[in-house]
Amino acid sequence: MVASSYARVYRVNSILTATPGQLVLLLFDGALASMAAAKEAFERPDSDLRRYEVIHRHLRKAQRIISELRHALNFDVAGDFASLMLRLYDYYNRRLQEANLQKRVEPVIEVAGLLGELRDAWAEMLRRPQAAAPVAPALVLAQ
Repeated sequence: MVASSYARVYRVNSILTATPGQLVLLLFDGALASMAAAKEAFERPDSDLRRYEVIHRHLRKAQRIISELRHALNFDVAGDFASLMLRLYDYYNRRLQEANLQKRVEPVIEVAGLLGELRDAWAEMLRRPQAAAPVAPALVLAQ
């Protein structure tokens, strides 16, 4: 109980002290964690009565996080890149909705793979010195 309280405080402090780029990374990680939990629920036996409830809850959470990423796009600064990202996020949400409605794991696996690649590219960009990466994280964040 005390350990989970400390973990919650740490998580809140991580968010409050994160840079805009780190916040995007946290959103990616949250969406991927939710999709992983949904994939685990898909593997449960059909006799588990809560299976579909858990799948639904985690897929909806992933969709809400992806919607936050979508709404954070800054079209004034990022232009064509933001438009591309908007279409990608819309595609991800459509596929997760299909997975939820049809109770199929394949779209979840697809989106998790694609979003994972995007997350890794974002993390790599954050690791580079600003001089080497002129496209700062603020490029896609609404001000």
